Amino acid sequence: MPIVRLDNISRSYKNGQVLIEALKNINLSIEEGEYVSIMGPSGSGKSTLLNIIGCLDKPTSGIYEIAGRRVEKMGDNELADIRNQLLGFVFQSFHLLPDLNALENVELPLIYRGLGGRERRRRSIEALESVGLGQRLYHRPSQLSGGEQQRVAIARAIVGNPKVILADEPTGALDSKTSETIMEIFCKLNKERGITIVQVTHEKSIALYGQRIYHLLDGKIERVENIAG
Repeated sequence: MPIVRLDNISRSYKNGQVLIEALKNINLSIEEGEYVSIMGPSGSGKSTLLNIIGCLDKPTSGIYEIAGRRVEKMGDNELADIRNQLLGFVFQSFHLLPDLNALENVELPLIYRGLGGRERRRRSIEALESVGLGQRLYHRPSQLSGGEQQRVAIARAIVGNPKVILADEPTGALDSKTSETIMEIFCKLNKERGITIVQVTHEKSIALYGQRIYHLLDGKIERVENIAG
């Protein structure tokens, strides 16, 4: 059974009197443990697609299933539970809270789950150590490099043991050497932990880390490119 399945997903919205069709009849299926990339020019719908997969937005029509559960008609509380239990998010701009140190930032998703302090701290330290930040636990974002901040964000994404990591331009704010380090972490999480990874990127070199690339154009999947392993 696919971990992610979209069946004729469309998303439209009104901008004044103009109807914008952001996505048009998207069909895709991602198996558990796969690593896929979504590429396309600005305005192609790739961020809208990632938002729907991440239960941050709802389709106008179509069927969306994640881990066998239909979610397109769920309420906000149910969608929040899906995001908290099944998904981890990594963004281009890191989205770390500046007044919290690395450990406290990583603990946040576990607070929402209601985990006790000792267990939260144990799991958060473990997640930070797994991305090579065991010596940066008490540093605030302003004391960390861009690459280190993104590694904190990855640790936050994996601390809840998600089934799927959704990454939106995860290397967009990083230099090429740091980007390579981040992608190596993603590959390790995918291969060693079996976490499904779906990433949006405009860089072909980054997209090639995946097993398959969905090329979007004007809200449609223009073509699917399989990457030789």
